[in-house]
Amino acid sequence: MKSTIQHILIPTDFSQNALNATDYALRFFKSQKITFHFLHINISFKKNSEEEEYDSVIPCEKNSAKLKVEMEDWMEKVCAFHSNPNHHLKDTILKAPFVEGIRNYITINKIEFLVMGTKGASGLKEMTLGSKTGAVITRVKCPILVIPEEASFKKPLTIGFPTDFNMRYSHRVVDTLQNISKVFQSSIKVLRVAQTQKPLDNFQNGNREVLKERLHDIPHSFHVIENPNLENALQSFVNTMHIDMVAMIAKNLNFFQRILFKPHMGQISYHIQIPFLVLHE
Repeated sequence: MKSTIQHILIPTDFSQNALNATDYALRFFKSQKITFHFLHINISFKKNSEEEEYDSVIPCEKNSAKLKVEMEDWMEKVCAFHSNPNHHLKDTILKAPFVEGIRNYITINKIEFLVMGTKGASGLKEMTLGSKTGAVITRVKCPILVIPEEASFKKPLTIGFPTDFNMRYSHRVVDTLQNISKVFQSSIKVLRVAQTQKPLDNFQNGNREVLKERLHDIPHSFHVIENPNLENALQSFVNTMHIDMVAMIAKNLNFFQRILFKPHMGQISYHIQIPFLVLHE
């Protein structure tokens, strides 16, 4: 089944991390007819007031020569190692606060999917594309594929989906998960980390059954790991089940942020090696 995604946004700061994310995205959607939008946001910009939002996002028609050259070099680099008749490449430079620029571009250009690079948990705290990725993940309601610095492309034959069943699964969330899984006929392995001895309550059981029904035409299975440490449990699951990608819903911020933003222990490596598919309702 063909992907229904047509427009993908890849913000770039011209870094190696952004290039790695671009390489992954172009390989992932190799057989799909897609327009890739490469966006550089010039954040050397101050808003006139707290209320000013989209009015402060403007095309950089008078960009510095340096920025124009950097974007031209970037596009040449991308085209050099990825010449694909299925793909149309478009580049834009905006002058805006970062998150507002992303939101505005998504709205105007009907972007359906985002791809961004990151330096992993430590990088999210620094003034890099990594920290901006963290802001976009939590503040922009668009599905996003997060590509860590050490991730290299491989077919995502197995997608891990950690969840605590404490939310209803919207059609948008499940449709995005199905759409991505069908590109490579991936199987989905739903994981619940049982951090306590408590069984699922009626609300959780109901949500589990709804998810099971909505995934009926995708190869899937349900798994439980009893472990009080969420991060260790996910690392073990990634290792033993050979997970190629982890999908998560951004709505449950505590659960989500613990898995993606806070795994500082030395034995935890999934957050710098495994792509994350972040789903928004």
